[in-house]
Amino acid sequence: MLVMKRIHILGISGSLRADSTNTIILKTLGSLLPSDITFEIFEGLDEIPHFGPGLLDTETVARLKTAIAQADAIVICTPEYAFGVPGTLKNALDWTVGTGDLNDKPVSAISASPLNSGGNNALASLLLTLTALGTKKNEASALSIPNVKGKIADGRVADAHTLNELRLQCANLLGLIDG
Repeated sequence: MLVMKRIHILGISGSLRADSTNTIILKTLGSLLPSDITFEIFEGLDEIPHFGPGLLDTETVARLKTAIAQADAIVICTPEYAFGVPGTLKNALDWTVGTGDLNDKPVSAISASPLNSGGNNALASLLLTLTALGTKKNEASALSIPNVKGKIADGRVADAHTLNELRLQCANLLGLIDG
């Protein structure tokens, strides 16, 4: 009898705000996945200490690495701060550099901004970091969401075009898992 492994996807929000549009986007994306796929959002990004070569993993770093190891794919959704990714997100990713935790891991990178740019600088920076980390992605693995505040209502993405774009991210990510 062939036993199918259940697919598990990890979401990481680059924003620490409780009412973050990035977290709302991740929750919406998770709701668009087929029901046989599990989806969780990592909690505790703000508890990860500053990275330094030679430092030992803390409990929170170990939790992040375990969550990454147990995931079949990762979705990162980030705002743009000062034309880049927030320091807390970059710091968390830096903890995975030396250990290769994200090597060959399928990823989707999403940026969201209240500006017309959609956080393009943060997305470019995140994609560069994900390339350095050896993740598995393709040209469809990135999404920039401009004017995000007008696309969210009642705690979820309500804009039809953005929902379709999130569905395409889901399909692409599942293809990377299978491929």
